[in-house]
Amino acid sequence: MVKLTDEMKTEFEKMKIFPLATASKDGVPNVIPIGMCFLQEDLETIWIVDNFFLKTMENLRANPKCAIYVWGPEINGCFQVKGDVRILDRGEEYDEMRKMVKAKSDRFPAKYLVKMKITDVFECKSGPDAGKKLL
Repeated sequence: MVKLTDEMKTEFEKMKIFPLATASKDGVPNVIPIGMCFLQEDLETIWIVDNFFLKTMENLRANPKCAIYVWGPEINGCFQVKGDVRILDRGEEYDEMRKMVKAKSDRFPAKYLVKMKITDVFECKSGPDAGKKLL
């Protein structure tokens, strides 16, 4: 797996809303905004909380890969993180995620923990290095 750098971690933590991209088994793309996305201490795992996924969950079950875009006015540059996912509905990590979410608000159902293992990181800003693999 791939670990984000300390600089990438800092930028990741500034994000409020993340675009999350998935694709169906047939390659039909889907992008949604998510607010509950947490980089773990190992810097190679991202927890994504499924509160209201529909097509996204269908896509992840059929094609367990996704991408997250890290960019915004407060971010220095931008990068895309791709990875493989596991969907958890029980266990220690799932219980920990539910506690985190319920501490924020009871209105979030926290149905599933989508555990993403980072496989690749790419440059997103325009210019000659656009699309270049960073990690």
